[in-house]
Amino acid sequence: MSPTNVIPSGASAAVLKPSEPMPEFAVSVEGPNFEEEVSLQRLLESYKRIGFQANSLGKAIEIVNKMRKWRLSDEPVAEDESEEYLSQEVRENTKCNVFLGYTSNLISSGLREIILYLVKHKHVSAIVTTAGGIEEDFIKCLGKTYLADFNLDGADLRRRGMNRIGNLIVPNDNYCKFEDWLTPILDAMLAEQKETGQVWTPSSFIRRLGKEINNEESVYYWAYKNDIPVFCPALTDGSLGDMIYFHSFKNPGLIVDIVQDIRNLNELSRKSKKAGMIILGGGVCKHQIANAMLIRNGADYSVYINTGQEFDGSDSGARPDEAVSWGKIRAGSESVKVFADATLVFPLLVAATFAQPDPRA
Repeated sequence: MSPTNVIPSGASAAVLKPSEPMPEFAVSVEGPNFEEEVSLQRLLESYKRIGFQANSLGKAIEIVNKMRKWRLSDEPVAEDESEEYLSQEVRENTKCNVFLGYTSNLISSGLREIILYLVKHKHVSAIVTTAGGIEEDFIKCLGKTYLADFNLDGADLRRRGMNRIGNLIVPNDNYCKFEDWLTPILDAMLAEQKETGQVWTPSSFIRRLGKEINNEESVYYWAYKNDIPVFCPALTDGSLGDMIYFHSFKNPGLIVDIVQDIRNLNELSRKSKKAGMIILGGGVCKHQIANAMLIRNGADYSVYINTGQEFDGSDSGARPDEAVSWGKIRAGSESVKVFADATLVFPLLVAATFAQPDPRA
């Protein structure tokens, strides 16, 4: 019979199993110390050691800052380098092309002003978004979007002419104002198409609207001013599509060519000496950018921010490593997915990166 005062050896071995020594490069977990004065920048710097999604956000900040810092002059001159890139001055001014993607709800939200900042100050090279991501920007120039509640009754809102986007409300009058503004522009675009024979693409369509709105509160006004292309493969999937549909009865014939735009986007990717993706949300905007990266054998830097999960096999929920398997992110490159609502973390990401002075200055 075993003594009652002796710990069973099997239990002791299971609970008190010795550990291997930690490698020298291991980083310990540590949070911010509020006993000291903590600035926003110092707080965000601490995220790298908090763990979980804070750790992922810290990594995203590091990757975006590497996108900002990179110059072609950092790389040795390739044996087959084109003459255009042999000049040291040209190499010092050739930056990483940043491809920004976002879903329409983020333009409906207050992230619109952050995206506007990035476009106004030329921090991005190209944008891919959805129809709502285009129209909601212009609609906000014509009427306001309001804070509300996720739990408002849908039938009551419909009766009152109020459209809910999560916990935001857009009065339907705003869309009526949008039609009044857009219809004469569509008439003019059709007349120009007939006169010149030149059809429109989604990006040239959006550029024209950015010019016509002539309002510094618009993201696409600044995209027009700064010659930043905005691609929208699903241009008709929203109020813009409704207006184009109505216009096709009143004044038929307008053509929007998506083929030219896929060539434009893919060529911009292919010719990028370095390419980075920052993608907020999923769906069309996420995959269209990633697929363009395939043309150059993958992105060099990648940051995803979304709440999607991968168990259903959706591209929206896929982690970066799935894109590596397709050649859309380069093997060995730097990438991260932050599992979070973009409205929570993207302002912090921009505060720690693009809102800071040029890292090479």
